[in-house]
Amino acid sequence: MLSRNRTAIEAPSFIQPDNTVLLVIDYQDRLLPAIREADSCIAAATKMIKVAKVLDVPIILTEQYPAGLGRTCARLAELLTDVPLIEKMTFSACVEELTAQLRKLARPHVLVTGIEAHVCVQQTVLGLLQLGYSPYVCADGVSSRHILDRDTAIERMRQAGAVVTTTESAIFELVGEAGTETFKKILPIVK
Repeated sequence: MLSRNRTAIEAPSFIQPDNTVLLVIDYQDRLLPAIREADSCIAAATKMIKVAKVLDVPIILTEQYPAGLGRTCARLAELLTDVPLIEKMTFSACVEELTAQLRKLARPHVLVTGIEAHVCVQQTVLGLLQLGYSPYVCADGVSSRHILDRDTAIERMRQAGAVVTTTESAIFELVGEAGTETFKKILPIVK
């Protein structure tokens, strides 16, 4: 029980298919060779994208300065042909095009995966918090060139109010229960 002088910290609500958007940030060809654990990061993003499609969770894709950094890597691009693409020059993806899409979708939770954790991902998450959204960062789906940068960014985002989770945890939270037809469609994706 809390004393009269203390208040409870408001717990974030569960992410669910009808209150969440998946934001996929800057998995671009010319960035990926320098990113630590890039393959596992792409694998996590692939699972999240496939699950979002099964659950009808809207997906938004960003690319940072594609003329210089290339396009989204082929492994993800083939899964994202039908989603909105936002090209940006700012490190934060919280540009007018994204904020307009988020307003239109009217979903409070933004599930985030992308690179680099300490630059575009972090600035986007901080921007989402300022805009009143609840960002959920998939720790295994974000990375940087240096592990210290990634780890520090994850801690900063957590301290700022973002929820740090893992891809598998987010997937099972979105699914909610076992034994359903939806669960049966999701299970092969997470195995």
